[in-house]
Amino acid sequence: IHVLGFDADHATLDKLAGEQAISPAFSLEELVQALPQPRVLWTMLPAGPISQATVDKLASLLSQDDLLIDGANARYQDSQARAASLQSKGIQFIDVGVSGGIWGLQNGYCLMIGGSPSSVERASPYFQALAPSAEQGWLHCGPVGAGHYTKMIHNGIEYGMMQALAEGFALLQNKKDLQLPVADIAELWQHGSVVRSWLLELTADALADPENLDEIAPFVSDSGEGRWTVDAAVEQGVPAPVLSMALMMRFATQGKNDYAAKLLAAMRQGFGGHAVVKN
Repeated sequence: IHVLGFDADHATLDKLAGEQAISPAFSLEELVQALPQPRVLWTMLPAGPISQATVDKLASLLSQDDLLIDGANARYQDSQARAASLQSKGIQFIDVGVSGGIWGLQNGYCLMIGGSPSSVERASPYFQALAPSAEQGWLHCGPVGAGHYTKMIHNGIEYGMMQALAEGFALLQNKKDLQLPVADIAELWQHGSVVRSWLLELTADALADPENLDEIAPFVSDSGEGRWTVDAAVEQGVPAPVLSMALMMRFATQGKNDYAAKLLAAMRQGFGGHAVVKN
C-alpha cells in the first residue's frame, strides 16, 4: 500500500520518508491534492483541540465521497459529532480504536472500528494490512462512535489489570522473610497460569532488569481514556469500582494525594498525639 503522509513535525516526516515508509507531503493541502479521488485519509493525533482543528481543516479541503478515518484515542462523542458534521458535506467518517502499542509494527494492531458498513468495507484492505492477519484482529463494532467507545472501555480494563499486577508484585517483593524470586515468579506465571498475558510478560521483562526499574520514578500518567471510562460508568449507573480505583491510583502517583495525606497526618497528630514526619 503506497502511503502519502504529513506531520507538522518535519523531522518526523523526514525520518519516515528516509525509511521509505511514506512519500512525504509538507502540508495538508499538498497531501489532499496528491491523493487520488475518492480519497482515504487516516489521522493519528492527540484527542482534543489538535484533532478538531485538523478535522475542520480537512473538511474544507476534502470532496464528496472522500473518507476520513480517525485512529487516535478520541472521545467517542467527539467522533460522533465530527461524523455528523462531515456527513453534511458528503464526506464519510470512520473511528478506529487502535491497540498494540509500539509492538504493533511487528505483531499487528488490534482494530476496533465504528462506521457505516459501506465505509468499513471500503477501508477493509487497510484494516487487513494493519491487523495481525487479514481474518483476525479487526472488527466492525457498530456505527460511528462504536470504535472509540470500545477502545475507551479496553483502556479502562487495561488500567485495572495493570494495577492488579503492580499491587500483587509489590506484595511479593515486600515479603522479605520468604526471599521470593519475584522475577522468576513473573516468568513462571507466563506458562499455564490463568493470569498469563502480555501485560504480565512486560512485567516480567521489567523485573528482570531491577537496575532500570530502580531508576524509574513512581509517577504514572493517564491519557484520558481511563477518565472517560469512569465518566461512562457514572453516566450509565453501572458499577465499575476496579476501573475507578485504578484511575484514582494513577492520580495518587502524580502527587495529587499529597495534600490529603498531609491533612491525615495532621489529624492523627491532633487527636492522638501521633508523630508526624517532617520534610
